[in-house]
Amino acid sequence: MTPAQLRQRFADLHRRDDVFVMPNPWDVGSAVLLAHAGFEALATTSAGLAWSLGKDDQEVTLDELVEHTRRLVAAVDVPINVDSERCFADDVEGVAATVRMLHEAGAAGCSIEDYDPATGSIDPIGLATERVAAAAEAAHRGEDPMVLTARCENLLYGIDDLDAVIARLVAYRDAGADCLYAPGLATVEQISAVVDAVQAPVNVLAWPNGPTVDEIGQAGARRVSVGGAIASHAYASAIAAARELLEHGTTTFRSTSLRADDRAAFG
Repeated sequence: MTPAQLRQRFADLHRRDDVFVMPNPWDVGSAVLLAHAGFEALATTSAGLAWSLGKDDQEVTLDELVEHTRRLVAAVDVPINVDSERCFADDVEGVAATVRMLHEAGAAGCSIEDYDPATGSIDPIGLATERVAAAAEAAHRGEDPMVLTARCENLLYGIDDLDAVIARLVAYRDAGADCLYAPGLATVEQISAVVDAVQAPVNVLAWPNGPTVDEIGQAGARRVSVGGAIASHAYASAIAAARELLEHGTTTFRSTSLRADDRAAFG
């Protein structure tokens, strides 16, 4: 499929009644495996990409993200949504430029956050809404639009006011966002409240001991992702195996390995 066809496919997934799961690869190999497993769309993870480059989250450059996007788009035949953090810009012109670069790299969608790591705070709602509007205008250009996801980061940074979260998501929807996302929704009741309020596709981050995918879908959300969780699990497994080998000289970790049919995905 061409990038334009993948963008259309991604938009269509958001128009369905059923929830879909969009896991987060961190490199080409993990993207190939997740597409092979049967997922209909994938999303990058800022943390997972950073770890794959030997960096910490929020240390990846825009050029690195764009190149990463190109590689994933070329490797799999499913839509790629990009975790583009704060769009790597302080002004609306820069936000729009980042979105255009990701479109040119083949992304089917991208996101914009309202948390500013430079100040360690959430942007004022007026500023955040202006930035979402600039991203939406760039994402929806011409006849080949991307899906824009606007993120409210309040719950991740200790602002546990669901009404404030909903107010931001509604403002971002009105500014042109196609999908709304508040990482940290932890109960079916919270998810239902957000879905009912925004009346637009909602992405939910799956949490340990939180609602299942089926429960998230029944609450009305359209999309489920896991952020850096799969990447963290993979790296944790790797370092656990390495420590066993170094500290004990044993290799019991070899009892878990890729199945032959999964290795076949690498061609």
